[in-house]
Amino acid sequence: MRLNRFAICNEIFQGWKLEDSIPFAAQCGYDAVEIAPFTLAPKVTDIPATQRSAIVELAKRNNIAISGIHWVLAQTTGLHLNHPDQEVRRRTSDYLGHLVDFCADLGGKFIVLGSPKQRQVLEGVSPRHAWDWASQTFGEAVKKAEEREVTLCLEPLAPSETNFINTAAESIQFIKQFHSPRAKIILDVKAMSSESTSIPQIIANSWPHFAYFHANDPNLKGPGFGKTDFHPIARALHTVGYQGYVSVEVFDFSEGPEAIAKRSLEYLRKTFDGE
Repeated sequence: MRLNRFAICNEIFQGWKLEDSIPFAAQCGYDAVEIAPFTLAPKVTDIPATQRSAIVELAKRNNIAISGIHWVLAQTTGLHLNHPDQEVRRRTSDYLGHLVDFCADLGGKFIVLGSPKQRQVLEGVSPRHAWDWASQTFGEAVKKAEEREVTLCLEPLAPSETNFINTAAESIQFIKQFHSPRAKIILDVKAMSSESTSIPQIIANSWPHFAYFHANDPNLKGPGFGKTDFHPIARALHTVGYQGYVSVEVFDFSEGPEAIAKRSLEYLRKTFDGE
């Protein structure tokens, strides 16, 4: 029996409608699709209930799940996790609540919160204030996530992307303060590659605090498209007992969506089944 389920992020299918990308992902053999709200509307609040229901039905017809959402603050304006302006933080907290509702309405269970620009510590803001303000903003969303049975997954990102929470250990320290099963972290291969600790060791050190996993390569392409060997990664995930989604997320779309989707899944299946 396969321990892990494989998902793919829908922004890989640039220019495709969900009516095309979801059936294609299902035909490839993916278990789920992970949705970036900006591919549907500039703001998640612009996506009506009828459209949300249609996405649920589309997924059901194709026998595929919606694992969750990511890139959740992309293309938004006026939002920031640790901004010194309390009103900005209030708007951000409210918007995170709307994201929780959107994810739950789709039947999704996980929200990946990366958003490097919207958490960058601004000039003149102390690390302590940034941490406390981000905690307040995130904390309200955790309460909403508990109500809707959605898990918020904070993503550690490389110093080249943001100056706030760059390691898995820092992310764990952040989410543990909420004492909630709905506050977890996500591990991402590209992001973990920026740490001095090996990826298998990060996985071992981070369990059971991560609830989602992104598969990619430091070259910004999909798993199997670069030099990263996923065999020790698969072994580490199996060793800790992770049975959640392994989701393909790429940033270089030059290979084309069909090749990215098919070759990434082929590589992951071969790697995880033969680890």
